[in-house]
Amino acid sequence: MVLIIFQPLLKKYFPQPAAPPPKQSAVEPASTTAPAATPVSTASTPATPASKQAASEAETVIENDLYKITFTNRGAQVKSWILKKFDNDAQNGPLDLVNASASQKYGYPLSLWTYDEALRNKLSSVLYVPSQDGRLSSPASITFEYADADVVVRKTFHFDRTYVLSVETSVVYKGAEIFAAPAWPAGFGDQLSAASYAAARIDYHNDASSERTALVFPSFISRLAVKNISGGSTIRGPFEWAGPGDQYFTAIFIPDDPATAGLITLRNPIQVPRDPQKPNDPEKVNVDVTGAAVGNLRGATIGRLFVGPKELAALEAVKVPAIANGDPDLRGTVDFGWWGLISRPLFLWLQWTYKHVVPNWGWAIVIQTLIITIALLPLRITQMKSMLKMQRIAPQIKSIQEKYKKYTLRDPRKAQMNEEVAALYKKEGVNPAGGCLPLLIQFPFLIAYYRMLGIALDLRHAHWLWISDLSARDPYFVLPILMVASMFLMQRITPQAGMDPAQQRMMNWMMPLMMGFLFFNFAAGLNLYYAETNLISMAQQAIMNRTTLGREMREMLEKRARKKDK
Repeated sequence: MVLIIFQPLLKKYFPQPAAPPPKQSAVEPASTTAPAATPVSTASTPATPASKQAASEAETVIENDLYKITFTNRGAQVKSWILKKFDNDAQNGPLDLVNASASQKYGYPLSLWTYDEALRNKLSSVLYVPSQDGRLSSPASITFEYADADVVVRKTFHFDRTYVLSVETSVVYKGAEIFAAPAWPAGFGDQLSAASYAAARIDYHNDASSERTALVFPSFISRLAVKNISGGSTIRGPFEWAGPGDQYFTAIFIPDDPATAGLITLRNPIQVPRDPQKPNDPEKVNVDVTGAAVGNLRGATIGRLFVGPKELAALEAVKVPAIANGDPDLRGTVDFGWWGLISRPLFLWLQWTYKHVVPNWGWAIVIQTLIITIALLPLRITQMKSMLKMQRIAPQIKSIQEKYKKYTLRDPRKAQMNEEVAALYKKEGVNPAGGCLPLLIQFPFLIAYYRMLGIALDLRHAHWLWISDLSARDPYFVLPILMVASMFLMQRITPQAGMDPAQQRMMNWMMPLMMGFLFFNFAAGLNLYYAETNLISMAQQAIMNRTTLGREMREMLEKRARKKDK
């Protein structure tokens, strides 16, 4: 009864399916007038895209004077990114920036990163149809396309004669355009040791940043160390540029629309040989490999990508017009540290010395260190004079202190002691900070030089005498041993006013051994700088000890030591 009653109701109040059109007779001529179209809801019957997929895997090679890039149509991603002007660490061929072991596990460069892991894996494994394959010379362009019932993908790359390429990507999934960011997901090919993985980071420039350097100067560049990177996290823009990098190389994405850009930070575990010189060493250490994906959070991504060395000339040539605060290029990827105002000119000076004075980076460091150490000699003399003056009035200061030692620090009469000491300083023309001030002036130069040599790409694989790589440790540890020995002798010949003899003997051994422990694995270029500085300072101190000032100071110290023994 229910079925019978509902039949007329269904016919009256619910729409009925359209009757199929009558079949046309094979001999009946087709009508020249198109029949009236019946409107059909596209939401209920979506159009199915034509399938587009390659039958087999193929490679396309893009090449210019700077690089040789090998694409595979499986995932439309990069298998090899060779920089022709840089050797690998074995120095037996050009450097491949693709980290083979990490990329095989976590993704190759220019793969697409999506929040849906299953879709992400699919986009990196299907066979795309390339617009062309074989070998191409830049300037050139290549497009990869893939389509099936669920997803339509298009990736286009334009290459010129620089380290920069243009990137355009789009993914339509089940009829809607989604976020799918081009990525550099798994480190760089020059990372072999645990230290090289620890030096990796993600940098980005944000004009709207409110960060401060040394709590004073505005900083529009954020630098995320490995320990501060959370895998799969999203940092929303605006970004003028962003990307991963290590000590010497970087991959920087430059979005066309900084306001809609999003940065995905990637961090994954991997094992590497404990000894990078032995790639088959069974003993492994756990490290983290970092990467990043940058794209338009609202859909299709259009932008540029710089992949290459952290050379100032190459980075400054990449203009970023969207930057309003800071340098309008990529030089900010080179981190000169807090003392960048000093370390950057020092590097440019070192580079000039290499190009115009002596075509060897080791000898350029020797020349620059000699000039710096001689230039700082007046500060050493000022420091020695200040120490001598302090030593002369030391008995009087001690007498004043003995006079007021019975009073506590809260006693108002204790302030009179400070007034008497200050009056004595004024009378004798002594500046109590005179001994420390020269050291404080030298300190920024020492730190800036240390920082500059630590990031100088030019020292990578630079030869000098027995050293084949000034950016690596001394293979025979000659320079660290020389630095420790010279520091020990320097401590012995330098008058140390105000220090107890027993304490002085302890420091004579402790400081050189501690510095030797720190410098044992430091880069040979840094050891060369510090060892030479110590040798030149020893010569300066030996000469100063023979002057009237030096003899007077040593006599006072010896007299004080004799009194102490009694």
